[in-house]
Amino acid sequence: MADQSDVEDVLVSLIGGVLYPAGADAVSLLGPVCRIYRGWPTAAALEDDLAAGVVNVTVFPEAAVQSVTTRWPDEWAVVAAVTPTLTAAISGTTVSFAGAAGPGQVAGILADNVAAVHRTEAGDTPERVAAVLASYLATQRIALAAGATVLVPGAARLEARVMADQPALRETRRQRQGFRVACWCADPLTRDRAAGAVDAALSGMDFIALPDGTQGRLRFHAGQVFDHAQNAQLYRRDLVYSVDYATTQAAVLPSMIFGAGAVSPEGATVLTKIS
Repeated sequence: MADQSDVEDVLVSLIGGVLYPAGADAVSLLGPVCRIYRGWPTAAALEDDLAAGVVNVTVFPEAAVQSVTTRWPDEWAVVAAVTPTLTAAISGTTVSFAGAAGPGQVAGILADNVAAVHRTEAGDTPERVAAVLASYLATQRIALAAGATVLVPGAARLEARVMADQPALRETRRQRQGFRVACWCADPLTRDRAAGAVDAALSGMDFIALPDGTQGRLRFHAGQVFDHAQNAQLYRRDLVYSVDYATTQAAVLPSMIFGAGAVSPEGATVLTKIS
């Protein structure tokens, strides 16, 4: 799920990419060392950093900018369809398996009215899948396994399928939260360069990618300059951005591999056959 802390982490990472475009091991865009982190600086640590010319950039939630913006139905949705890595092919009365039989997949054979299904496990191979399915079928009819193939003699109807479990998200709530990006610097020139670079980068982003696969809508809200503590060599500029993001729950949805049934209005004849 996407939590407020996840949004803060993403903003910290984005700002880090702006101030250290060549990577954290290279010299910063500003020249001096830049510390970029969540939270509010402690007075003693900040004074030490400013005396050494170290720039602090903090990301902190803004209590005055928040609202509930829930507007979508509370339903599960597949966010990124997973394609099975195991495959099944039919030739006559023979089913051949190939590929990788990793966890999270279901392989099955339907021979006439007899179905055999196997949920793959760690260490499975196409050969093992064929052997397991053949052993299941053999309890009801003749079925022979040879390597990664299953022979079902006399089958009038033969189907083979491989399905993969699908990751899904359910949006339980959506909110708009403000985040204060504060640039703490030892001189006004560095402050202006730091805040200007960060603002230019963030203002060019409509959405930010969150760890759960969703997107947060990024919008500029306000800005403020603080020069009240010039004697302490503290020059600060704040940028307040709002992010509209979802709180989600994650699950893995199993897929139906074989099924049969009828769909019809109450009291009516069958309209559609599902199989």
